[in-house]
Amino acid sequence: MTEIWRPSAARIADSNLTRFTECLNARKVLRLGGYAELYAWSVAQPGEFWTEVARFADIRAQWGAGPALENPGRMPGARFFPNARLNFAENLLRYDDDHAAIVFVNERGTRRQISHRELRREVARIAAGLRSAGVGEGDRVAGFLPNLPETAIAMLATASLGATWSSCSPDFGAHGVLDRFGQIAPKVLFTADGYFYAGKTIDSLAQMAEVAPKLPSVERIVVIPYVESQPVLDRLGAAAARASYWSAFGERGAPLRFAALPFDHPLYILYSSGTTGVPKCIVHGAGGTLLQHQKEHLLHTDIRRGDRVFYFTTCGWMMWNWLMSALAAGATLVLYDGSPFHPRPGALWRLAQQERLTVFGTSAKYLSALEKNGFVPAANVDLSQLRTLLSTGSPLLPEGFDFVYRAIKPDLHLASISGGTDIVSCFALGCPTLPVHRGELQCRGLGMAVDIFGDDGKPVRGERGELVCTAPFPSMPVGFWNDPDGARYRAAYFERFPGVWHHGDYAALTEHGGIVIYGRSDAVLNPGGVRIGTAEIYSAVEGLPEVIEAIAVGQDWRDDVRVVLFVRLRAGAQLDDTLKKTIRDAIRVHTTPRHVPAKIVAVADIPRTLSGKLTELAVRNVIHGQPVRNIDALANPRALEHFRNLPELATD
Repeated sequence: MTEIWRPSAARIADSNLTRFTECLNARKVLRLGGYAELYAWSVAQPGEFWTEVARFADIRAQWGAGPALENPGRMPGARFFPNARLNFAENLLRYDDDHAAIVFVNERGTRRQISHRELRREVARIAAGLRSAGVGEGDRVAGFLPNLPETAIAMLATASLGATWSSCSPDFGAHGVLDRFGQIAPKVLFTADGYFYAGKTIDSLAQMAEVAPKLPSVERIVVIPYVESQPVLDRLGAAAARASYWSAFGERGAPLRFAALPFDHPLYILYSSGTTGVPKCIVHGAGGTLLQHQKEHLLHTDIRRGDRVFYFTTCGWMMWNWLMSALAAGATLVLYDGSPFHPRPGALWRLAQQERLTVFGTSAKYLSALEKNGFVPAANVDLSQLRTLLSTGSPLLPEGFDFVYRAIKPDLHLASISGGTDIVSCFALGCPTLPVHRGELQCRGLGMAVDIFGDDGKPVRGERGELVCTAPFPSMPVGFWNDPDGARYRAAYFERFPGVWHHGDYAALTEHGGIVIYGRSDAVLNPGGVRIGTAEIYSAVEGLPEVIEAIAVGQDWRDDVRVVLFVRLRAGAQLDDTLKKTIRDAIRVHTTPRHVPAKIVAVADIPRTLSGKLTELAVRNVIHGQPVRNIDALANPRALEHFRNLPELATD
């Protein structure tokens, strides 16, 4: 892949990663040079590496005696810092001054700012309210909330007590909420009265009135006025008797206290997408989440005190949890709630200018939509403060790299990152001291023994295979909720290759030490026995001006599989024979003849999960007449109707 950006010598010298390497060399009497040498040492000496990360990040903990890594040869079964005790919230609330901790902006232009001192005071108040509601270590607290400062405060208050936080964004339907919160039995539930999206005001209390009676574990409901200054609590129906306003919850002036807890004490419950059944409830530990995020923020993203960090995310996506941890680095979190294209296409980029963002995070799908929309940030806003752009959610196509450097900023660290809810972090991500190559994730994460396996379970080079991790890492889940013997947990990650984490991405290592992700393994196409990643097809097709987006699936056909491509077209475009030939030619030129679809079909919409990912498996089920088991996991479930009983798929 072509090199398209290289950091300056001054930027490399000034990076946290360079400082960490220098400190490590001095402390350990090593002579580690570039990133490749540091990475090799980090996976060869995991106990020492993670200890040095904790030291460099100044993680506040009582480390205790004993090894940094217990049972290193067992996965699952290894434990990091088994004798340590810490509190996640204490590490995120280490600053107590008037610098901005959180800036909130919504699509209507509302802006609020909270200092580190104010944040600590509010967390103490809400924690006192939770304590008086009987919440303690191990209890669950849930949030059905927009991306508000109150969401962060409620999470931090929960963590300060040693309770476990779980959140859904308010665009989840009632069934989606019950599928998640119904499994974990929260004691307290936070909700806003509503939210704003694309110029519309959407009610949340009516939904809560439907959900709350089916969550008998919830003893208190705390309502955050957002749409209205004083929403009527009676709109909660029978649940109103359990409800109170945010402003009346807790005790003003309460002291801020932190429970010292084991390293792997449950901090978060996150959820799998749920498109193949009831979502898995993935439990993440406080210490592993903190340590992994500190490594990714400080060393890979080069975040430091005074940075202004933004990620376009809802509270139902793991990138919200990832963003929250940047408080520990002293960064200002910039939160946005609303549509990224309202009231104008450049809404997020005007936010970047207004708030002087230094780190801007988003999804590959957003960047693609921005390009199709025609908005050019470089020509419309001042991005002189912007240093790093992060992209995840799906593979950033090579053309997406071109767009970023052409239309956003030529001198920019573009970090395409990949991991997931399963690890609440990344396997592959950016590096501030390495060049960026078109279409590649720059590197494997420090301390992450990432490899590519063939079907025989052996490492492969120069070819595609399954992305795996062959050694333990701190942010492995503590387990799944309601999985007492760990059977579901082991089945999810360790059955394909025993003793090795199988992540489910189809990928390849590059000659530069980077990674290319070709899509999810379970969505890989297999015509004639040849494995094809869907991301390659999307890369070819979505560069065409007539195509807004596309989704490719395999259709069982005459004892084989044929590739079917569905396209959503720009208004006024027609899928005639000429356009079909253009699409096929583009795919053939960019990929191989094996990638060329047997059928191309236009559809009005394409289904996606609530976090914005395409749902190839759901589409594949529909075209084969099979049920989609959890419609509520989709943001736009009606889109599936466009794929039922298509006459085009019944012919050669």
